[in-house]
Amino acid sequence: MSQTSTVALINPEKWVDSYADYLYAFAYNRVNDEETAKDLVQETFLSALKAKDSFKGEAAEKTWLVSILKNKVIDHYRKKAAHPQQSFEESEQYKVAYSHYFTEEGFIKGEWKKETAPKSWNSLDKNNIEQKEFKNILAKCLDKLPKVWSSVFSLKYLEEEESSTICKELDITSSNYWVIIHRAKLQMRECLEKNWIKA
Repeated sequence: MSQTSTVALINPEKWVDSYADYLYAFAYNRVNDEETAKDLVQETFLSALKAKDSFKGEAAEKTWLVSILKNKVIDHYRKKAAHPQQSFEESEQYKVAYSHYFTEEGFIKGEWKKETAPKSWNSLDKNNIEQKEFKNILAKCLDKLPKVWSSVFSLKYLEEEESSTICKELDITSSNYWVIIHRAKLQMRECLEKNWIKA
């Protein structure tokens, strides 16, 4: 494809006016931090500008920018997780912290106590204020997780990435992934039930 036809397909001069708000909302919904979301959008525009000659027009300009941003979000979680792997040797301490959820054999067999078994939560009110409040609480609960756990949980449930992709992106084994996701879900459940879920 010639330089002329590429220029005709994309217009970097209009990116900020046309897409900045949409891309910011997309990023913010995934990282729940204003400054990080702004940085990710700026990085997206810079990367897109560098790669504009490779744009073939196979997708819409907006779709192309969103795909770049999605990769930036994944990079963000990869960087968060990029520190020495946490030891999983604290299992006894972990069992004590969450023993009230399970029967005596529960950690091995996954048996919940009847009174603490997962229940359906009331659906979120569609009111924007309530949704924003929930997102803030969700972000605070995620911040309480170890960095690797937060990244795994976010990629799985906010980005809807496949387990195998998460293992590859964060350089963790499949067995570590399942331990992390199990523990992260328990901690997130406890945090959300304490701070958000109404009886």
